[in-house]
Amino acid sequence: MSSTRVAAVDCGTNSLRLLVADLDPETGTLTDLHRSMEVVRLGQGVDKTGMIAPEALQRTLDATSRAADVARELGAERVRFVATSASRDASNKDDFFEGVHDRLGVYPEVVSGEEEAALSFRGATSVVGGRFDAPYLVVDLGGGSTELVLGSREPEAAFSMDVGCVRMTERHLATDPPTAAEVAAARADVRAALDEALAVVPVAKTATLVGLAGTVTTVTAHALRLDHYDRDRINGSVLPTDDVLRACDELLAMTRAERAALGFMHPGRVDVIGAGALVWSEVVTRVRDEVAAAGGELARVVTSEHDILDGIALSLG
Repeated sequence: MSSTRVAAVDCGTNSLRLLVADLDPETGTLTDLHRSMEVVRLGQGVDKTGMIAPEALQRTLDATSRAADVARELGAERVRFVATSASRDASNKDDFFEGVHDRLGVYPEVVSGEEEAALSFRGATSVVGGRFDAPYLVVDLGGGSTELVLGSREPEAAFSMDVGCVRMTERHLATDPPTAAEVAAARADVRAALDEALAVVPVAKTATLVGLAGTVTTVTAHALRLDHYDRDRINGSVLPTDDVLRACDELLAMTRAERAALGFMHPGRVDVIGAGALVWSEVVTRVRDEVAAAGGELARVVTSEHDILDGIALSLG
């Protein structure tokens, strides 16, 4: 059976990403032809206003037009556009839906937090699976939400927390660099969300913690002391837990100018990476402590560049 050329779009709170790949239906593997990411900040102000800002909508639709051009040029036969947290919450989401359909020919699918987690799990474990011990706890840390999903071959428990790098920045981190009081309030918010998540997801069973998405890959780049963003170095990297937490603390404490000067830092992440690092540090610390309380040890953290985008593409088989 011949491969199918597919185009997957993941439109989150902070970024719009495109993957065009050939999908082998027999092996369930992807051969990449094109990957790209644009920071569109679709979730700008949604947490406060309940609607997508006009300028955010325009940025996102412009990026969708560019994605549609690439998908057509490469001859994608099947296309799926998945929209996550920001569009779930917006009162004017119909403008977004119709705008995407006009440009790409498909409507966005606003998936539930649970389906988002399952797609992330599938994407991550398509590459990580077999190299590390199961069960895996896959954490997809986005702009508006963070998904935790635990499983071995398939997801067994999942939960979507309404915390992410954009939400936490807008809610709490107004000062440059953030004050101790702002950081404390943000940590309290994340810890309360984790309390809720851990009532559903038994993270103490975690054998391998796998982090996904831009915050995690950026923290990893910092922990590796990269002078530029190197996807191959970041993907599949295994870091001591203490190194990850140190990198998170350093990014959170930096000024905006200091973060912008880092060679691996995407300009669109400069103002939200502090909050993202805070969320990731809280997740890693909590999982480490829960595993330890159960008699185990979480000594390392794995980073995957394969995530929900790969899961969306694989779902088109």
